[in-house]
Amino acid sequence: MPRVYVGIGSNIQPEANVRAGIGGLRARFGSLRVSPVYRTAAVGFVADDFYNLVAAFDTELDVHAVVAVLRQIEQRRGRARGGARFSSRTLDIDLLLYGEAVVEHPELCLPRPEITRYAFVLRPLADLAPSLRHPLLGVSVAELWAGFDAAEQAMVPVALEL
Repeated sequence: MPRVYVGIGSNIQPEANVRAGIGGLRARFGSLRVSPVYRTAAVGFVADDFYNLVAAFDTELDVHAVVAVLRQIEQRRGRARGGARFSSRTLDIDLLLYGEAVVEHPELCLPRPEITRYAFVLRPLADLAPSLRHPLLGVSVAELWAGFDAAEQAMVPVALEL
C-alpha cells in the first residue's frame, strides 16, 4: 500500500479551511500524519499569507482516484478551478508523492516539481519525513532542505490544533 504525501494550503479563512481539509482527508483515508503548519507569504502574486503543511497517509486507491478525492475535498470548501494559477485559495491540496511513483502526464506530474522549488512544500515535508528519499533525485528530503536557500521564502510556525 503506497504512502501518499499531500501539500495543503489556504489563504482564505486559512484556519477553518486547513482544518476542514484535514477533516476531509481523515474522513476518507483514516489516520494521518501531519507536519507543523507554517504561515508564508504568497508566492508569485500579492495576497494574504498562506497557511501550509504536509500530510501523509496510506491508501489502496490508485493515484488517479486519490487525485479525484483531493479535488472533491477542495470543492467542498469552495475551491474553484480554472482561474489564475497564482491566486488566493480557499483550499489547495496537491499530491506531492504517491509511494515511489514517477508520473509524467499533462495533468499529473510525480514527484511534484514544487517539492524542490518552494520552502512551503519542502520544509513541512522534511519535518514530517526527513529520511524520505526523493524518487528522482535519490536523496532524502532532509538533505534537500539542508541545501535549500530559503532566504526569500520566510516561514513562521503557526500553533494550529489539527
